[in-house]
Amino acid sequence: MTRQKVKMAFIENEFSRKATYKKRKRGILKKANELATLCGVPVGVIIDSPYDLTPEVWPSREDMDNVLSQWQRLPVMDRTKKMLNQESYLKQSISKATETCKKLTKENKELEMKEVMFDCLSGKTSPPRIEKSDLRGCGNVIEQYLRNLNRRIEILSKNDGASSSSVHAAATTSVAMPIVELGSSSTSFCDMIRQQQIQSNMNQNVRGLDLNQQQW
Repeated sequence: MTRQKVKMAFIENEFSRKATYKKRKRGILKKANELATLCGVPVGVIIDSPYDLTPEVWPSREDMDNVLSQWQRLPVMDRTKKMLNQESYLKQSISKATETCKKLTKENKELEMKEVMFDCLSGKTSPPRIEKSDLRGCGNVIEQYLRNLNRRIEILSKNDGASSSSVHAAATTSVAMPIVELGSSSTSFCDMIRQQQIQSNMNQNVRGLDLNQQQW
């Protein structure tokens, strides 16, 4: 049976709230003891609640005084640089979540545009069917692919010492994608791919007719 996620909100029922307090208090004191034992660092906990007559101090008042004395001897800047209240903690959490959301949205959009680009190459769709709002993103993805291809061609040209014409021909054959000027629109690029596919299909049909005539 899966564990239910606890809702971070004030518990209205007093009986449930008191039971939760006792359970969570034991957990905090246990973790504090583990931290002090395993890491050898001074740890002190003060818990003041309406369910106890006096505040509870762990591990003892003497040890807590030592911890507070060490903290008070620190410069003010060192004492406050990592201090967080609830408001600043929530702002920090919201900021991190917002940045993560923006990053994931950007990655998802890039994946979507890559899928559109490959659909154009395979003939599943055509530029007139692409939404106007997606044309710019698709064009950016295509230009990035072209930059990568041209960079790869330059590397191969330097390593192999081959002529630029032979390198361009080999790259075109291996990736089945033409080299065009950077900054060209996604519409003209996809039209070029479409025309090459039509020409390729026509050549295959002609070769098929020639073979049939030879057999006869």
